[in-house]
Amino acid sequence: MDRIRVAGIIPMENGFAFMHRADVIKRKDFQDYYTFPGGGLEEGETLEEGVIREIKEEFGIDIKVTKKLYELNSEKFNQKEYFFLCEYIDGKFGTGTGPEFSNNPKYKDSGKYIPEIIKREEIKNILLLPREIADKFLIDIEEGKI
Repeated sequence: MDRIRVAGIIPMENGFAFMHRADVIKRKDFQDYYTFPGGGLEEGETLEEGVIREIKEEFGIDIKVTKKLYELNSEKFNQKEYFFLCEYIDGKFGTGTGPEFSNNPKYKDSGKYIPEIIKREEIKNILLLPREIADKFLIDIEEGKI
């Protein structure tokens, strides 16, 4: 695995914070879906530092990483992903200024990035990717582990 991706699972307002991806041109299989916020680890960062930075960039909020929940080896994207449960600390949700919001041409086929909080009981009704993690996440919610 060449790339390491980190993502946050953030309980907020009786739901969870996700990134809604809409009008995604570069993916033929899914043009509209939700994903756990996060991104690639930068050189010299710990996994936790990466999650904190990515959530600040994408959502404009400060979080505290509480524990690692899931790991996923993705052959398709040649990466290892780590998913962490996080606690909201401070900041106004939806004020992220990461590169995906900058109209950078690099992201033109990536579609829209829309920060959204989805109510706990509605999560089963959205397309949440990656599926392997979404399935575990839904079971953990149902069993009251998260």
